[in-house]
Amino acid sequence: MTSEFELIARHFTPAAPGSRAGVALGVGDDCALLMPRPGYRLAVSVDTSVVGVHFPADAPAEVIGHRALAVSLSDLAAMGAEPRWCLMALAMADTDDAWLAEFSRGFHGLCAATGTTLVGGDVTRGELAIGVTVMGEVPGGQALTRGGARPGDLLAVTGALGGGAGGLALWQRGERDMQHPLLERYLLPQPRLDAGQALRGLANAAIDISDGLLADLGHVLAASGVGARVDVEALPLAEGLLQALDPERARQAALGGGDDYELLVSLPADAMAEATHRLAGLGLALTPVGTVTAEPGLVGVADTALHGWQHFGAADAKGGAS
Repeated sequence: MTSEFELIARHFTPAAPGSRAGVALGVGDDCALLMPRPGYRLAVSVDTSVVGVHFPADAPAEVIGHRALAVSLSDLAAMGAEPRWCLMALAMADTDDAWLAEFSRGFHGLCAATGTTLVGGDVTRGELAIGVTVMGEVPGGQALTRGGARPGDLLAVTGALGGGAGGLALWQRGERDMQHPLLERYLLPQPRLDAGQALRGLANAAIDISDGLLADLGHVLAASGVGARVDVEALPLAEGLLQALDPERARQAALGGGDDYELLVSLPADAMAEATHRLAGLGLALTPVGTVTAEPGLVGVADTALHGWQHFGAADAKGGAS
């Protein structure tokens, strides 16, 4: 039987990153020793992905590896942080070397693409689940938070919405073409790291859209003590969504489907042009979808029962478990 240490050495020990990556000591000891840059604050977040809840059991291993890291990195994007390091804890029922090789290819591939260094973790036996802790840096005083939205601000979203829910619906119907734009949005989300950093100094508040636009907007409103008016007709819909779902279901997917991993930001109206310009340079759209109001509550959305993903709700809400 392959030991935990052999698995880690084979699949999760990258070449020594050295001081350029801010790592004094990485994988292989009881703790990693990291070197944050002077003048920066450390942003830390953790997410756990469970088979049948957050991803389908029959998803390709490479996709699962990418996705597990991407959803954690999305939290750094929402804070305007630059990713630096991550830890990964993997539970799996049996040691499958071929599966692990594919999984680690997806995980390490996104690490390389985003400048994230894996500095430690754990492998154990159990139901397939991946816990990823990400650490990033943001200049002091420049972090984006949920609590800064102000009356009169515009609400805007990056990219397009509904792709996560649309992709899940297609997967549940049996679609397996990973080139389909909706399956890409669902299974291979791209954390908006560059966008979050570009919006520092412009946005008053930000959050990543993981649980659905309405649910995540609700977190911003609660933290900021404000309300909002949403223009449902302005919501940018993911490519292929109206072909996969009828118009009403597409609207619901955009409002409450979750798994989009776009950014929702609140910013002054006079900052919108500059914010749009900065994101256009990244090849990413920024679309106004509402305004912040002084009076608490949500206006403009008739179906406020769309509360988004609940982590202790129905198991099949995200991963397609039966």
